[in-house]
Amino acid sequence: MNASAFVSALTIYPVKSARPISVSTAAVGTRGLVGDREWMLVDERGRFVSQRTLSRMAQLQVTSHPEGVCLTAPGGPSCRVDTPRQGDWLTVDVWGDIVQARDAGEFAARYLTEVFARPLRLVWMPPNTLRPADPQYAGRADVPVSFADGFPVLVASAASLDELNRRLPAPIQMARFRPNVVISGWEAFAEDHIRRIRCGEIELDLVKPCTRCVITSLDPLTGETASDPTSVLKSFRFDPTLRGVTFGVNAIVSRGMGASLEVGTPVEVLG
Repeated sequence: MNASAFVSALTIYPVKSARPISVSTAAVGTRGLVGDREWMLVDERGRFVSQRTLSRMAQLQVTSHPEGVCLTAPGGPSCRVDTPRQGDWLTVDVWGDIVQARDAGEFAARYLTEVFARPLRLVWMPPNTLRPADPQYAGRADVPVSFADGFPVLVASAASLDELNRRLPAPIQMARFRPNVVISGWEAFAEDHIRRIRCGEIELDLVKPCTRCVITSLDPLTGETASDPTSVLKSFRFDPTLRGVTFGVNAIVSRGMGASLEVGTPVEVLG
């Protein structure tokens, strides 16, 4: 394994399926990178909304501030939302997980409903809300996850993208796959065979390959349909057990909660 591997990019997604924020340093908690996918859009039934059904969410810019987030739609005004620590509770559904979340209020709901021309609300997950990751892969039933699809951290390898791009008619960006942590210095798809890594004070267990969906076929800035890598991925990345094509790997934090992860941090393979 290449001893010169290092963290080459860090990204958080404050609002699930909205625009990302690239950072040079990120605090790490039990749910992964602090500030990642703590907010989510839901419909009138409390079901989560993402680019899978509302591709224009890719155009929703998010800026974090000490008291919450600021949402900005293209060509429109911004909407500052304070963290609703005392807001009303809503029962929401994210991939079949029923979770109690705080409603961000009527102002945010009216803003989003007008921007996307459909009834939407913004919700926030408090620190004491437990949504457990799948224990079959996490190894225990108390690993908390935010509004991410299923696990606290998504790790991707720069060399794996290079190999995929070598097979595609035109290259695509890593943003299509929306990882939290990008690692450079590994061989392509080495992550398939790695179980634990150390990045400074932080240790991550790589627990499950990440199956990909339609979002990889969308332009990450506009949400419009772009070149679709799925057929090429299927030709060499189809996992019969998971019944899907895979790129990147889901991870949980096993050590180092409270520490920070930085771009440039060396990555050591522990197993």
